[in-house]
Amino acid sequence: MVVMESVTNSTPPITPNNPIRVGVLTSGGDAQGMNAALRAVVRTALSVGARPYLIREGYQGMIDGGDDIELAEWKHVSGILNRGGTTIGTFRSKQFTTREGMLTAAENLVDRGIDRLIVIGGDGSLSGLDQFSHDWPSLLDELVSQGRISQDQRQAHPRLVYAGLVGSIDNDLVGTDMTIGVDSALHRIQDAIDAIASTAASHQRCFVVEVMGRRCGYLALAAAISGGCDYVLIPELPPEDGWEQTMCAQLGQSREAGRKDSIVIIAEGATTRSGDAISADYVATTISAALGEEARVTILGHVQRGGTPSAYDRWASTWLGYEATQHVLSSPTDEGLVFGFHGEQIVTIPLVQAVEQTRRVPALISQGKYGEAMDLRGREFHGLMRIFDELSNPTRTTAAPDGARIGVMHAGGLAPGMNTAAKTAVRLGISRGHTIVGVDDGFPGLAEGKVRELTWKEVDTWSQEGGAMLETRRHIPTEAELTSIAWALKENKIKALIVIGGWDAYAAVHLMNKERRRYAEFDIPVMCVPASIDNNLPGTAMSIGADAALNVVVDSIDKVKMSASASQRCFFIETMGRRCGYLALMGGFASGAEQVYLNETGITLDKLKSDIDWLRRSVLDHERSLFLAVRNEYANPNYTTDVIRSLFDEEGKNLRGPGKDGYDTRTLVIGHVQQGSSPTPADRLLATRLTDAALTHIREQLTSGDTTMNCVGSIQNEIRFATIDDVMGQVDDQAQRPKQQWWLGLKQILDCVNRESVDEEARESADEEARQSGDSANPRAVG
Repeated sequence: MVVMESVTNSTPPITPNNPIRVGVLTSGGDAQGMNAALRAVVRTALSVGARPYLIREGYQGMIDGGDDIELAEWKHVSGILNRGGTTIGTFRSKQFTTREGMLTAAENLVDRGIDRLIVIGGDGSLSGLDQFSHDWPSLLDELVSQGRISQDQRQAHPRLVYAGLVGSIDNDLVGTDMTIGVDSALHRIQDAIDAIASTAASHQRCFVVEVMGRRCGYLALAAAISGGCDYVLIPELPPEDGWEQTMCAQLGQSREAGRKDSIVIIAEGATTRSGDAISADYVATTISAALGEEARVTILGHVQRGGTPSAYDRWASTWLGYEATQHVLSSPTDEGLVFGFHGEQIVTIPLVQAVEQTRRVPALISQGKYGEAMDLRGREFHGLMRIFDELSNPTRTTAAPDGARIGVMHAGGLAPGMNTAAKTAVRLGISRGHTIVGVDDGFPGLAEGKVRELTWKEVDTWSQEGGAMLETRRHIPTEAELTSIAWALKENKIKALIVIGGWDAYAAVHLMNKERRRYAEFDIPVMCVPASIDNNLPGTAMSIGADAALNVVVDSIDKVKMSASASQRCFFIETMGRRCGYLALMGGFASGAEQVYLNETGITLDKLKSDIDWLRRSVLDHERSLFLAVRNEYANPNYTTDVIRSLFDEEGKNLRGPGKDGYDTRTLVIGHVQQGSSPTPADRLLATRLTDAALTHIREQLTSGDTTMNCVGSIQNEIRFATIDDVMGQVDDQAQRPKQQWWLGLKQILDCVNRESVDEEARESADEEARQSGDSANPRAVG
């Protein structure tokens, strides 16, 4: 596995006289985000002078040829970012598995000069791709011998360069953290579970929810944690004999501890250790018989595949499509690679290795080697299973009288997922023998002694709730408050403190660390857990709440685009984020905005003039009907959203009038709704993992006597710890953000895939070359 440390830009120049042609297709089951990847492939190829071809209906389209293989233009993939499924269709082609099918497919590709291929699909689709590439030389030799292609054509295309992107909501590819469509599917499942939980609690009823996952239990396991469920059944770890009694005992224990509802999650591929399928109906019948209460079944089915892709599945799939295209256009070898993610970084894996490892998992399960199967799923999967076991079947549900008292509090701005982190701290802390005390109202509340013991029952529904049940404040303690805080820590016998929050939380803990010589009460383990919609905290790639806020931004922009669909309009959208441009850049990236204005990169009059000129040419010459720009709220104190809008509006006046369409301008300040949503599955899972790690680390510190103040974070999906002094040394104090931010490099991809070139000379040259080669684009648009 190779980690791509930075955004690549190694594609060699492609001349009109020697254009590279690349085909892209989707195959197998559909997944949300496929369209984003498809769009990125087409536009990345166009941006460097290559010729992208859309291959419809999967591998069958390669065989059928004709209009099913068409030269793509920029506009062919416009308006598809927010669409589920795949707009070029998918098909499981049996004909492609035959020699004659592959011969015909190769002939159709060679006739169009295509020898680069990107396939978006599951492991079966990728296996077919690898076989096709392996057989390519012999296929072309046979085509020459049959007179179906010339020897010159054979020599011009000696190898097939290819790349695979995994589109599968099952998340079953070994070696990557997330495949295309998984995050969106989790959104569908979580929405359903949250809705079911309210009706289940009203009737004190049990529900059994079946989710997809024939050979992989990731959806079931992740949904069980994010939804606060009671029991889960997954293919990788079949339950031991007698599991029915164990399950019912756990459900009964939860009811006795105060839960009003019970939810069991089952993956569709769950089996017993003897290999017999476990059905949702059987689970429900078992619960009804054992507990004497009605149990209902909900099978979510294909709603998990459909609908609008999440923000993650848009920006991540776009990035994957960009990198895969760069690879096939510049690769010196014909080694096939699969592109995936490891946290916030793209990784590449040899395709053959990825498929072989993925197919080993069901084989290991059938052999009863469950530990090895779990190992192949990765460290995160193992960790989630361990955490769920403890959350759903705790050692104890009441505080131990002799356990250490650990404080939990929020500080800084509100972030969705703060409640999930607090609930995890309470549930796991009590299970591990601690007494967990909550601090209301942040550091001012601690100074005022607003401290109370939290119970297992009290936090039952917190993971689904937005806001902050413990309340939070943007506040760094004053000198007087430091004295009061020291007194409160001593009075309440707090031996360790978990602070869940944003910049002010880190700054306050940093201050406490500096004041240890003056206040002996501060000589305790303190752990910062990052929670900020701004995603501006050091020591972590992602903060709790940032994903929820980003989804609000993307959803708002989707609605703006819909409102502008009937007119030529220019929208300027302002996001939160203070001096960190994460929400603005990623929101613009995931929604198709042509420009973003960030505090990090600044705004100049020359830049605005260039954007205005680009828009004027786009409107006059390319019939552009919509322009989107996203501005970070603190991008520039003088060039405000209204000022920028006024500049564009003034320059667009002479484009309006009799016989002129022109454009008009509008603004949207999204505002505090970005803080107010329910946490997304990604936020809930991140909050759970970070808080579990924080508690484990604090317990080790209490045992060893170590009183270092630390921060916990996630970098490349690995849990990392660092001292508060170390992480605060990595920040720009004035801007209140890290000096290095991984996502800033994505701006060049945004420019590549969202902003069409209006260089007329280059466009006319490319169009003329296409006409001369008889390669003009089919006017039929995608979808």
